[in-house]
This record gives sequence, structure tokens and C-alpha cells, in this order.
Amino acid sequence: MSSIQVLLTNSLSKLKEIQDQENTIVIKSDQLSRLNLKRLVDNNFLLPIIKGWYMISNPNVKTRDTTIWYSSYWQFISKYSNNRYKQDWCLSAEQSIFIYSKSTIVPKQIIIKSTKGNNTPISLPNSSSILSLKTKLPKNVNRSNKYRLNLYPLAEAIITCSPSMYTDEALTMRTVLAMINNIDDILKILVDTGMTVRAGRVAGAFRNIGREKFANSIITTMKNIGYDIREEDPFSEIHKIKISSSPEATRIRLMWENMRDEVIKNFHRPKTNLSPNKFLEHMEAQYKLDAYHSLSIEGYRVTDEIIEKVKDGKWLPNTKDADTKTALAALGYSKAFQEVKNSVRDVLVNRKDISLVIKNDLSNWYTELFTPCVKVGIIKPSDIIGFRSTQVYISNSMHIPLNSEDILDAMSTLLDLIGEESNIGVRAVLGHFIFTFIHPYMDGNGRIGRFLMNVLLSSGGYDWLIIPVERREEYMSSLEKTSVQKDIVPFAKFLSSIKS
Repeated sequence: MSSIQVLLTNSLSKLKEIQDQENTIVIKSDQLSRLNLKRLVDNNFLLPIIKGWYMISNPNVKTRDTTIWYSSYWQFISKYSNNRYKQDWCLSAEQSIFIYSKSTIVPKQIIIKSTKGNNTPISLPNSSSILSLKTKLPKNVNRSNKYRLNLYPLAEAIITCSPSMYTDEALTMRTVLAMINNIDDILKILVDTGMTVRAGRVAGAFRNIGREKFANSIITTMKNIGYDIREEDPFSEIHKIKISSSPEATRIRLMWENMRDEVIKNFHRPKTNLSPNKFLEHMEAQYKLDAYHSLSIEGYRVTDEIIEKVKDGKWLPNTKDADTKTALAALGYSKAFQEVKNSVRDVLVNRKDISLVIKNDLSNWYTELFTPCVKVGIIKPSDIIGFRSTQVYISNSMHIPLNSEDILDAMSTLLDLIGEESNIGVRAVLGHFIFTFIHPYMDGNGRIGRFLMNVLLSSGGYDWLIIPVERREEYMSSLEKTSVQKDIVPFAKFLSSIKS
């Protein structure tokens, strides 16, 4: 080993010690010697965030890949703020609400409140920024969250936030309002401060979502104490919601309800006149094309030869192809496709309820997709059981998939929504989008999401829909816009535009 390799290896060992001791992917420059720091930066094992702060990187990742920054974002905000302001800081009320609601979007600008703030923005990677406002903090700060951020208490954040949150971020506000189980924390703040305008606004917001008891309690209590209070609905439209067991479930249910009308307006595809058995024959005939495009979208270099060998059973894990990820992916896709075909048969031929078929069969599709990788020892058998247990990130996406502990509740809500929905197009479009939004598995979410979409489409007489790899960028862009901006129209129109 050359001296340069020895030196770099030593520097990496120092970096690993810090990473392991602090469970961190963000470090401050003074945690390493100048020589170790320079060596790691020069070889792209560390990427700069701002002066004196770095994020741990993989030198093989493309320079323009934003995933490393988005996965480091909240850890940087927490460590930087604690380092600069000690405990004298807090996210704004608005951004505290985003964290409470389990919002999955990395913001373009983060606002920090501190008595030591300087009201000056600092530029961060990917055109984002941090702004520290010099202002007083709430009396109590909540630090019990995944990112160890200092937040406004939820009740105080709801009272304090800007009125524009109710119109610009209605889904988020409805989500946190649904989280309130006891109105007392809100009442205590309102009666002690006498904020009658804010009290009227919060009361109107609760009434808007169907929580009349809380709204009445605010109005009655404030009036009994002697305050002149006038109720005001801050939302632009009335939307009574079903209170779910978690913010993730509420958010997903609200997204479905908010987007379904736009899907109905913008998703239009011709239906087939095929009998159930003819459809299954047609589906089988589409396999080769479907496998090529679905695997290629995920970055596999697929050839007709590989697909044919896998389909005909001429490829085995102990052959010379066993070292190729593409061959394993193709074999898994072939097995999963047959499981999906069985699900379609249950729906079309055996007349089974579509929502029950999905609930029963979804895990089988996923298991078959990765069984070949288990058999050659690339992944453990336990890795394909159930949903993921760690955090994942989507390449170059501002959307961070749900925390692993929130997946079960979110998926249960999605499957319930599929069962409750009467419009097949809505089932398919939103089923695919919200599945990938949740990202329940470590890998294979795109492929399983497209299987889910097609099973749902087939149940309503629509043809098998193959998304061409040539339109991958448009496909991913429309999914990103839906995740970040909650605009389903481009995705619905994109799926409508694909020719059968």
C-alpha cells in the first residue's frame, strides 16, 4: 500500500471514530486535524456545508446529487444551532408545526429564533438558507423529537403561527389540529394572554374541521372570563376530516381527499373490451416490454437476452451471471410479475374484492422481487420480511420518506383508502403516488408502486400501463412535484398521455 493510501486510510479511520461515537453524518472542522480534514475534503469523503461545517459523503456519488445534503439537513440544523446558540434557540412556530405534522419536505429556508440572532441569512447548499431572527423565545421549548430540534410547544405554535398558514399550508394545519386530544393546553395560553383575535381564529379552525366541542370550549371559556371574542374561520374552505390515529395517517387521508377531484378531471384512459382470461393472456404478452422499461427506470442495464433467459428458466444463480445485479433484478421481477398476475386473476376471474387482494398479496410481490438476492446471499432473509426498519432517502428529492416507525399506520390508511374509493382512476393514480410517497420498503418501491397501479387499473377494465424509460425524467419530475407541492395534476396528465 502506498504512503498516500496509508495516510488516507488513517484519515478515514479518524472520521469513522467520530461518526460512530456521535452517530453523526455532520461534523465540525475542529473535530479533525487540518491535515486529516484537507485529505478527506480533497478526496470527496467530506463535502462543505458552510465554513467550518461538513457532511460525510461517498466519493462515488455524482457531484450534482442532492441526496447527501437532504439526508444531512436536519442533523446540521440541530448541531449548528446548538453549537452557536447553546439552548437559546427555537424553530419558528410555523416550522415547528411542520415538524409536528411529520411534514416530509426539506424547506428552502429555515428560520431560527434566538435572543442571540443577527437577522442575517446564511446560504446553504442547493439554494437553501438559514435565517436567525433576534427575538424572545417561548417560555418552554420542546426537544422531544427525532431530529433533536428545539420547537415551540404544539399548542403555542398553533396559537402563534401566521394566519397565512391556514391558506398556504391548509393540509399541514388540519393535520396538527387533528393531533390535539385535549384543548386545555390551548385554553391555558389563551386565558392567560388574552389573545382574543388568535382565540377566535383557532376556534374557527377547529370548527372548520368538525371539532365543534373544542371550538365551543374556546369561545365559552374566553367569554366567561370576560373577553370579547369573535370567531373567525381562517381556512378558505370547509373541510371536516376523519380524525386518524397519527399525523401521518391524517396527512395521507387529507392528501387523498384534496387530490381526488383533480385526478378525476385529468386522468382519462381508454378501457379494453377484453374478457378476464384474454386480459391475462394480454398481460403475459406485455411482460417482456414491461420488465425492460420498469427495470430500466430503476437504472438497470436490461437486455432482451437477460429477460428471455430469466423467463425461460435458463438463468440460475450459480451461473456466471450470478454477479450481475441486473440478472438478479430481472429474475426477481419475473417471479413478482407472476405473483401480480395471480392477484389480477383473483380480481378478474375469481371476483375477489380488490382491496382485500391488495392487502393479502402486496407482501408476496415484494418477497418474490428480492428472493433471488436472498438465495445468493446479497441480502438476509429477514430483510424481505415486513416494511423497512431504517430511514431511506430518494435520490435528488426534497421529499424525505416517512420514518420507519410511521409506516405501518400510513400503509394501513392507504389500503383503507383504496377500499373506500369508488373511482378506479383515483385508486390507481393516488395508490401509486401515495405508495411511493410512503416508500415502505428499503428497495423496489418504484417497481411495486407500478405493479400496484396496474392491478388497480386492471380491476376497472383499463389496459396494462407501461411507463417508458425514455420518459423517466418526466415521470420522476411529476412525482416530485406531487410530493413537494401537493400538485397531482402533472402526474395524472402524465399517466393519461402514455399510449397503450
